Amino acid sequence: MREFDYVIIGGGCAGLSLAYELEIHEKLKDKSLAIIEPRDEYKRDKTWSFWKVTSHNFDDCVKKNWKNFSINIPNKTNYLECKNFPYQSIDSGLFYEKINNKLKENKNIFFFKDISEINLKNCFIFNSVPSIKEDHRNLWQHFCGVEIETQDNFFDDEIFNLMDFDCDQRESVHFFYTLPYSKNTALVETTWLSKVNDNSKKDYDKQIKDYIENHLNLKNYKIIYREEGAIPLFYPINKNEKNKINIGTAGGMTRLSTGYTFLNIQEHSKYIRENIENISNVKKYKIDPKYQFLDEIFLRVLERHPEKMPDIFFKMFKASPKTVIKFLSNKSNFFEELSIIFRMPKLTFIKALFY
Repeated sequence: MREFDYVIIGGGCAGLSLAYELEIHEKLKDKSLAIIEPRDEYKRDKTWSFWKVTSHNFDDCVKKNWKNFSINIPNKTNYLECKNFPYQSIDSGLFYEKINNKLKENKNIFFFKDISEINLKNCFIFNSVPSIKEDHRNLWQHFCGVEIETQDNFFDDEIFNLMDFDCDQRESVHFFYTLPYSKNTALVETTWLSKVNDNSKKDYDKQIKDYIENHLNLKNYKIIYREEGAIPLFYPINKNEKNKINIGTAGGMTRLSTGYTFLNIQEHSKYIRENIENISNVKKYKIDPKYQFLDEIFLRVLERHPEKMPDIFFKMFKASPKTVIKFLSNKSNFFEELSIIFRMPKLTFIKALFY
Protein backbone atom coordinates (compact mmCIF):
# COMPACT_ATOMS: atom_id res chain seq x y z
CA MET A 1 0.00 0.00 0.00
CA ARG A 2 1.18 3.48 -0.82
CA GLU A 3 2.49 5.89 1.80
CA PHE A 4 1.79 9.65 1.89
CA ASP A 5 3.28 12.65 3.69
CA TYR A 6 -0.17 13.89 4.74
CA VAL A 7 -3.56 12.22 5.04
CA ILE A 8 -6.85 14.10 5.45
CA ILE A 9 -9.67 11.92 6.79
CA GLY A 10 -12.96 13.35 5.54
CA GLY A 11 -13.26 15.40 2.36
CA GLY A 12 -16.00 17.74 3.58
CA CYS A 13 -15.76 21.42 4.47
CA ALA A 14 -12.83 21.12 6.90
CA GLY A 15 -10.81 18.60 4.93
CA LEU A 16 -11.17 20.37 1.58
CA SER A 17 -10.57 23.82 3.12
CA LEU A 18 -7.27 22.61 4.55
CA ALA A 19 -6.20 20.90 1.32
CA TYR A 20 -7.03 24.07 -0.65
CA GLU A 21 -5.16 26.32 1.80
CA LEU A 22 -2.06 24.13 1.57
CA GLU A 23 -2.27 23.87 -2.21
CA ILE A 24 -2.70 27.58 -3.05
CA HIS A 25 0.27 28.43 -0.81
CA GLU A 26 2.41 25.76 -2.51
CA LYS A 27 2.85 23.64 0.61
CA LEU A 28 2.11 20.48 -1.40
CA LYS A 29 4.55 21.07 -4.24
CA ASP A 30 6.97 18.45 -2.92
CA LYS A 31 4.60 16.58 -0.59
CA SER A 32 2.01 13.89 -1.22
CA LEU A 33 -1.54 14.09 0.15
CA ALA A 34 -4.29 11.49 0.39
CA ILE A 35 -7.88 12.57 1.07
CA ILE A 36 -10.21 9.86 2.38
CA GLU A 37 -13.79 10.55 1.32
CA PRO A 38 -16.47 7.88 0.72
CA ARG A 39 -18.92 9.92 -1.38
CA ASP A 40 -19.22 9.01 -5.07
CA GLU A 41 -19.65 12.58 -6.27
CA TYR A 42 -19.60 16.13 -4.97
CA LYS A 43 -22.82 18.09 -5.34
CA ARG A 44 -24.61 20.81 -3.41
CA ASP A 45 -25.63 19.37 -0.05
CA LYS A 46 -25.16 22.15 2.51
CA THR A 47 -25.42 25.91 3.01
CA TRP A 48 -22.79 27.58 5.18
CA SER A 49 -23.74 31.04 6.43
CA PHE A 50 -21.91 33.45 8.72
CA TRP A 51 -21.05 37.09 9.35
CA LYS A 52 -17.89 38.00 7.49
CA VAL A 53 -15.73 39.14 10.41
CA THR A 54 -12.53 38.05 8.67
CA SER A 55 -11.41 37.34 5.12
CA HIS A 56 -11.56 33.86 3.57
CA ASN A 57 -10.73 32.11 0.29
CA PHE A 58 -14.27 31.63 -0.97
CA ASP A 59 -15.83 34.99 -1.85
CA ASP A 60 -16.51 33.62 -5.34
CA CYS A 61 -18.65 30.85 -3.79
CA VAL A 62 -20.89 33.29 -1.89
CA LYS A 63 -24.45 33.03 -3.11
CA LYS A 64 -25.63 36.23 -1.43
CA ASN A 65 -24.54 38.99 0.99
CA TRP A 66 -26.95 40.82 3.30
CA LYS A 67 -26.43 44.01 5.30
CA ASN A 68 -29.77 43.94 7.14
CA PHE A 69 -31.48 41.31 9.25
CA SER A 70 -34.36 40.82 11.67
CA ILE A 71 -35.11 38.71 14.72
CA ASN A 72 -38.59 38.27 16.14
CA ILE A 73 -40.64 36.76 18.92
CA PRO A 74 -44.47 36.79 19.01
CA ASN A 75 -45.70 40.40 18.52
CA LYS A 76 -42.17 41.91 18.51
CA THR A 77 -39.64 42.35 15.69
CA ASN A 78 -36.19 43.91 15.85
CA TYR A 79 -34.72 45.23 12.57
CA LEU A 80 -30.94 45.50 12.54
CA GLU A 81 -28.03 46.45 10.28
CA CYS A 82 -24.79 44.52 9.76
CA LYS A 83 -22.97 46.76 7.27
CA ASN A 84 -19.60 46.33 8.97
CA PHE A 85 -19.88 42.54 8.91
CA PRO A 86 -22.16 41.43 6.05
CA TYR A 87 -23.88 38.08 6.41
CA GLN A 88 -22.78 35.64 3.73
CA SER A 89 -24.20 32.37 2.44
CA ILE A 90 -21.92 29.92 0.65
CA ASP A 91 -23.21 27.39 -1.88
CA SER A 92 -21.46 24.08 -1.11
CA GLY A 93 -21.74 23.04 -4.77
CA LEU A 94 -19.63 26.01 -5.88
CA PHE A 95 -17.24 25.41 -2.97
CA TYR A 96 -16.66 21.76 -3.91
CA GLU A 97 -16.22 22.60 -7.60
CA LYS A 98 -13.69 25.37 -6.96
CA ILE A 99 -11.55 23.28 -4.61
CA ASN A 100 -11.63 20.04 -6.59
CA ASN A 101 -10.72 21.83 -9.82
CA LYS A 102 -7.69 23.31 -8.05
CA LEU A 103 -6.63 20.04 -6.38
CA LYS A 104 -6.76 18.20 -9.72
CA GLU A 105 -3.88 20.38 -10.93
CA ASN A 106 -1.53 18.72 -8.41
CA LYS A 107 -0.44 15.19 -9.32
CA ASN A 108 0.61 14.60 -5.68
CA ILE A 109 -3.01 14.73 -4.38
CA PHE A 110 -5.11 11.56 -4.42
CA PHE A 111 -8.65 10.68 -3.29
CA PHE A 112 -9.50 7.33 -1.71
CA LYS A 113 -12.84 6.00 -0.50
CA ASP A 114 -11.53 3.99 2.44
CA ILE A 115 -8.63 4.47 4.84
CA SER A 116 -7.73 0.78 4.46
CA GLU A 117 -6.47 1.58 0.94
CA ILE A 118 -3.38 3.43 2.19
CA ASN A 119 -0.50 2.96 4.64
CA LEU A 120 -0.80 5.29 7.65
CA LYS A 121 2.48 4.28 9.27
CA ASN A 122 4.68 7.28 8.42
CA CYS A 123 2.18 10.03 7.57
CA PHE A 124 0.75 13.02 9.43
CA ILE A 125 -3.03 12.79 9.78
CA PHE A 126 -5.61 15.58 9.77
CA ASN A 127 -8.91 14.09 10.92
CA SER A 128 -12.27 15.80 10.33
CA VAL A 129 -14.52 12.90 11.38
CA PRO A 130 -15.76 13.57 14.94
CA SER A 131 -15.79 10.83 17.54
CA ILE A 132 -19.19 11.17 19.22
CA LYS A 133 -20.57 8.88 21.91
CA GLU A 134 -24.29 8.25 21.99
CA ASP A 135 -25.63 10.29 24.90
CA HIS A 136 -29.30 11.16 25.24
CA ARG A 137 -28.43 14.17 27.42
CA ASN A 138 -26.48 15.98 24.71
CA LEU A 139 -27.98 18.97 22.94
CA TRP A 140 -27.84 19.34 19.16
CA GLN A 141 -28.76 21.99 16.65
CA HIS A 142 -30.75 19.96 14.12
CA PHE A 143 -32.41 21.47 11.11
CA CYS A 144 -33.99 21.08 7.71
CA GLY A 145 -34.10 23.73 5.02
CA VAL A 146 -35.69 24.02 1.59
CA GLU A 147 -34.96 26.48 -1.18
CA ILE A 148 -38.21 27.60 -2.72
CA GLU A 149 -39.01 29.43 -5.92
CA THR A 150 -42.10 31.59 -6.40
CA GLN A 151 -43.82 32.58 -9.65
CA ASP A 152 -44.05 36.24 -8.65
CA ASN A 153 -41.66 38.48 -6.74
CA PHE A 154 -42.41 37.84 -3.09
CA PHE A 155 -39.30 38.42 -0.94
CA ASP A 156 -37.36 41.51 0.08
CA ASP A 157 -33.89 40.23 -0.75
CA GLU A 158 -32.15 43.10 1.07
CA ILE A 159 -32.93 41.66 4.52
CA PHE A 160 -32.86 38.16 6.00
CA ASN A 161 -34.65 36.80 9.05
CA LEU A 162 -32.11 35.32 11.45
CA MET A 163 -34.55 33.92 14.00
CA ASP A 164 -38.33 33.78 14.02
CA PHE A 165 -39.49 32.33 17.34
CA ASP A 166 -43.18 32.86 16.53
CA CYS A 167 -43.75 29.12 16.13
CA ASP A 168 -44.52 25.98 18.12
CA GLN A 169 -41.74 25.46 20.70
CA ARG A 170 -42.78 21.97 21.91
CA GLU A 171 -40.96 22.49 25.23
CA SER A 172 -37.65 23.05 23.40
CA VAL A 173 -36.07 25.92 21.48
CA HIS A 174 -37.37 26.27 17.93
CA PHE A 175 -37.09 28.99 15.31
CA PHE A 176 -37.34 29.53 11.56
CA TYR A 177 -34.65 31.13 9.45
CA THR A 178 -35.22 32.72 6.03
CA LEU A 179 -32.51 33.71 3.56
CA PRO A 180 -33.97 35.43 0.48
CA TYR A 181 -31.49 34.92 -2.36
CA SER A 182 -33.60 36.94 -4.78
CA LYS A 183 -37.10 38.37 -4.97
CA ASN A 184 -38.47 34.96 -5.92
CA THR A 185 -36.09 32.45 -4.27
CA ALA A 186 -35.29 31.84 -0.61
CA LEU A 187 -33.97 29.23 1.79
CA VAL A 188 -36.50 28.57 4.57
CA GLU A 189 -35.19 26.48 7.45
CA THR A 190 -36.67 25.01 10.61
CA THR A 191 -34.10 24.79 13.42
CA TRP A 192 -34.27 23.06 16.79
CA LEU A 193 -31.94 23.25 19.79
CA SER A 194 -32.81 20.04 21.59
CA LYS A 195 -31.84 16.44 22.22
CA VAL A 196 -31.52 14.88 18.79
CA ASN A 197 -33.01 11.51 19.78
CA ASP A 198 -36.46 13.11 20.20
CA ASN A 199 -38.12 12.18 16.91
CA SER A 200 -41.26 14.16 17.78
CA LYS A 201 -39.47 17.28 16.51
CA LYS A 202 -38.35 15.80 13.20
CA ASP A 203 -41.52 16.24 11.15
CA TYR A 204 -39.51 18.88 9.33
CA ASP A 205 -41.40 18.90 6.04
CA LYS A 206 -44.71 19.43 7.81
CA GLN A 207 -43.21 22.27 9.89
CA ILE A 208 -41.79 24.01 6.83
CA LYS A 209 -44.98 23.63 4.77
CA ASP A 210 -47.07 25.08 7.61
CA TYR A 211 -44.64 28.01 8.09
CA ILE A 212 -44.48 28.91 4.40
CA GLU A 213 -48.21 28.64 3.77
CA ASN A 214 -49.67 29.91 7.05
CA HIS A 215 -46.99 32.24 8.43
CA LEU A 216 -45.39 33.67 5.30
CA ASN A 217 -48.81 33.37 3.60
CA LEU A 218 -47.23 32.00 0.46
CA LYS A 219 -49.30 29.46 -1.46
CA ASN A 220 -47.78 29.37 -4.94
CA TYR A 221 -44.23 28.03 -4.75
CA LYS A 222 -42.12 25.01 -5.60
CA ILE A 223 -39.26 23.38 -3.70
CA ILE A 224 -36.06 23.24 -5.77
CA TYR A 225 -33.58 22.03 -3.12
CA ARG A 226 -33.64 20.41 0.32
CA GLU A 227 -30.98 19.90 2.99
CA GLU A 228 -30.96 18.39 6.46
CA GLY A 229 -28.33 18.22 9.18
CA ALA A 230 -27.36 18.17 12.84
CA ILE A 231 -24.57 20.00 14.66
CA PRO A 232 -23.42 18.80 18.10
CA LEU A 233 -23.65 21.50 20.78
CA PHE A 234 -20.91 19.76 22.74
CA TYR A 235 -17.27 18.98 22.03
CA PRO A 236 -16.52 15.57 20.50
CA ILE A 237 -13.80 13.37 22.01
CA ASN A 238 -10.50 15.00 21.03
CA LYS A 239 -7.52 12.95 22.22
CA ASN A 240 -3.96 14.15 21.81
CA GLU A 241 -2.31 11.65 19.48
CA LYS A 242 1.13 11.71 17.95
CA ASN A 243 1.19 12.85 14.32
CA LYS A 244 -2.53 13.63 14.27
CA ILE A 245 -4.56 16.85 14.46
CA ASN A 246 -8.35 16.94 14.54
CA ILE A 247 -9.94 19.62 12.36
CA GLY A 248 -13.45 20.98 11.82
CA THR A 249 -16.11 19.96 14.33
CA ALA A 250 -13.84 17.05 15.36
CA GLY A 251 -11.21 19.61 16.35
CA GLY A 252 -13.53 21.86 18.37
CA MET A 253 -14.09 24.43 15.60
CA THR A 254 -17.86 24.61 16.13
CA ARG A 255 -19.00 27.45 18.36
CA LEU A 256 -21.35 25.69 20.75
CA SER A 257 -23.86 28.47 21.34
CA THR A 258 -24.37 29.14 17.62
CA GLY A 259 -23.20 26.17 15.56
CA TYR A 260 -21.00 28.52 13.50
CA THR A 261 -18.03 26.58 12.12
CA PHE A 262 -17.09 27.75 8.61
CA LEU A 263 -14.86 30.73 9.46
CA ASN A 264 -13.28 28.88 12.38
CA ILE A 265 -12.31 26.14 9.91
CA GLN A 266 -10.71 28.72 7.63
CA GLU A 267 -8.68 30.25 10.46
CA HIS A 268 -7.58 26.80 11.66
CA SER A 269 -6.54 25.88 8.09
CA LYS A 270 -4.47 29.06 7.84
CA TYR A 271 -2.80 28.28 11.21
CA ILE A 272 -1.89 24.76 10.05
CA ARG A 273 -0.55 26.09 6.75
CA GLU A 274 1.62 28.66 8.54
CA ASN A 275 3.07 25.94 10.79
CA ILE A 276 3.10 22.97 8.40
CA GLU A 277 6.91 22.66 8.35
CA ASN A 278 6.91 22.01 12.12
CA ILE A 279 3.45 20.51 12.40
CA SER A 280 4.39 17.66 14.76
CA ASN A 281 5.40 20.13 17.47
CA VAL A 282 2.99 22.99 16.92
CA LYS A 283 0.78 24.23 19.75
CA LYS A 284 -2.84 23.10 19.49
CA TYR A 285 -5.14 25.68 17.89
CA LYS A 286 -8.27 26.46 19.92
CA ILE A 287 -11.14 28.92 19.97
CA ASP A 288 -10.53 31.26 22.92
CA PRO A 289 -11.46 29.29 26.09
CA LYS A 290 -13.55 32.21 27.39
CA TYR A 291 -16.16 31.38 24.74
CA GLN A 292 -16.22 27.77 25.88
CA PHE A 293 -16.94 28.97 29.44
CA LEU A 294 -19.66 31.43 28.35
CA ASP A 295 -21.25 28.91 25.97
CA GLU A 296 -21.37 26.25 28.66
CA ILE A 297 -23.36 28.55 30.96
CA PHE A 298 -25.58 29.60 28.05
CA LEU A 299 -26.35 25.98 27.14
CA ARG A 300 -27.14 25.10 30.76
CA VAL A 301 -29.78 27.84 30.74
CA LEU A 302 -31.05 26.64 27.37
CA GLU A 303 -31.41 23.06 28.62
CA ARG A 304 -33.14 23.97 31.90
CA HIS A 305 -35.21 26.95 30.74
CA PRO A 306 -36.01 26.50 27.02
CA GLU A 307 -39.14 28.63 27.44
CA LYS A 308 -36.95 31.66 28.27
CA MET A 309 -34.67 31.40 25.25
CA PRO A 310 -36.70 33.34 22.65
CA ASP A 311 -36.76 36.34 24.97
CA ILE A 312 -33.07 35.90 25.83
CA PHE A 313 -32.04 35.86 22.17
CA PHE A 314 -34.26 38.86 21.47
CA LYS A 315 -32.72 40.84 24.37
CA MET A 316 -29.21 39.90 23.27
CA PHE A 317 -29.78 41.69 19.97
CA LYS A 318 -30.83 44.83 21.83
CA ALA A 319 -27.10 45.43 22.20
CA SER A 320 -25.22 46.99 19.29
CA PRO A 321 -25.50 44.58 16.32
CA LYS A 322 -21.77 44.99 15.72
CA THR A 323 -21.09 43.92 19.32
CA VAL A 324 -23.37 40.88 19.16
CA ILE A 325 -21.97 39.75 15.81
CA LYS A 326 -18.41 39.99 17.13
CA PHE A 327 -19.43 38.02 20.23
CA LEU A 328 -21.13 35.27 18.21
CA SER A 329 -18.09 35.12 15.88
CA ASN A 330 -15.39 34.87 18.62
CA LYS A 331 -14.07 38.39 17.98
CA SER A 332 -15.44 40.34 20.96
CA ASN A 333 -13.49 42.09 23.71
CA PHE A 334 -14.22 42.11 27.44
CA PHE A 335 -16.34 45.28 27.38
CA GLU A 336 -18.42 44.04 24.45
CA GLU A 337 -19.05 40.78 26.29
CA LEU A 338 -20.13 42.70 29.39
CA SER A 339 -22.65 44.72 27.39
CA ILE A 340 -24.29 41.45 26.30
CA ILE A 341 -24.10 39.76 29.71
CA PHE A 342 -25.85 42.74 31.35
CA ARG A 343 -28.84 42.19 29.05
CA MET A 344 -29.31 38.61 30.21
CA PRO A 345 -31.64 37.58 33.08
CA LYS A 346 -29.00 37.76 35.80
CA LEU A 347 -30.47 35.39 38.38
CA THR A 348 -31.06 32.66 35.78
CA PHE A 349 -27.49 32.84 34.53
CA ILE A 350 -25.95 33.10 38.00
CA LYS A 351 -27.79 29.93 39.05
CA ALA A 352 -26.45 28.22 35.91
CA LEU A 353 -22.91 28.83 37.19
CA PHE A 354 -23.46 26.46 40.07
CA TYR A 355 -25.28 23.48 38.56
